[in-house]
Amino acid sequence: MARATSISLSQFTSTVQAAVTAAQQKNPKFALDPITGITVSSVIRGIPVRWPLAETLTMGEMQTFADDVAGHIGSVHPELATATGGSTHGAVLSVEHHVICGIPPISHVVELQK
Repeated sequence: MARATSISLSQFTSTVQAAVTAAQQKNPKFALDPITGITVSSVIRGIPVRWPLAETLTMGEMQTFADDVAGHIGSVHPELATATGGSTHGAVLSVEHHVICGIPPISHVVELQK
């Protein structure tokens, strides 16, 4: 059985905040509220994009933003790139009026620690 990868939750949260800030500078249309949480599911780990903003963006713009965030996270936490099959590409999930930009699912166990 594969061994779990451990990552500090506070360090990961700081990395996500820095990644979002850097991606916002490159993609000024993304005027997101400060990050207060991270969505974790079997499909995506990411940042919710509020509908009034999401409806003004193209899928290409959302993918570019997600790629920027994922690239930054992957450079700080390369073990996550390994866990996602070596990818540092972002992921976008859009269901009805809910949009999440972030990183693809992790293919093995990653333990987040306080």
